[in-house]
Amino acid sequence: MKPVIRLRGVSKIYGEGAAAVRALANVDLDVHAGEILMLCGPSGSGKTTLLSIMGCILRASRGSVLVRGEDIAKLREAELPRVRLGNFGFLFQGFNLFPALTAQENVEVALTLRGRSKRKARAEAAELLGQVGLAHKAAAYPADLSGGEKQRVAIARALAGDPPVLLADEPTAALDAVSGQNVMDILRRLAEERGRAVVIVTHDSRVLHYATRMVEIADGRIRRKGAEAEEELLEEVA
Repeated sequence: MKPVIRLRGVSKIYGEGAAAVRALANVDLDVHAGEILMLCGPSGSGKTTLLSIMGCILRASRGSVLVRGEDIAKLREAELPRVRLGNFGFLFQGFNLFPALTAQENVEVALTLRGRSKRKARAEAAELLGQVGLAHKAAAYPADLSGGEKQRVAIARALAGDPPVLLADEPTAALDAVSGQNVMDILRRLAEERGRAVVIVTHDSRVLHYATRMVEIADGRIRRKGAEAEEELLEEVA
């Protein structure tokens, strides 16, 4: 089966000349449907940069990035929003909810951006909130939600348009153990039952066992992959 994302020789350099900083160096990586791929490593190692390049938020300085077979490097900047909307849901540590909108309205906004009519957006948003167990909180504002509830609203919003890939940057870091487990259980179901590719940047040792596959990044390079990375990372946090 072809990967939904394929990176080959990807490098990212910020700045120029003596001030240039290499964030990624010659990264090769495939992401497959139905897996939870965790990107681990110390702060500043390049994890979030890599996630942003996967999601077409940043462009690679060199190398190729294929999203469902489409070469992103060949696209104009104006074409990237189409790729993001059609392929990705994004999940962040800070939730990024609109404080003046209800939980339902936060999800509706994402659906409207994907061309849904107001009526369809309302119905789909209600369904998505039900999928994450928050139908009863549809009228609540973010200020009235717990951290775990905010993140579940963010998951519902990320699922707007049924994207094949979910990209998550530290989705459990701000949550207590129970809330973090609830969020990870939802993400695991999305991967296992709905065949979504889930890519997670994390420092949270509590969630490492959810990974289908781990990749450790250090100094902008992939240091270890797969079982080797999992065994050594688990030993480090034990």
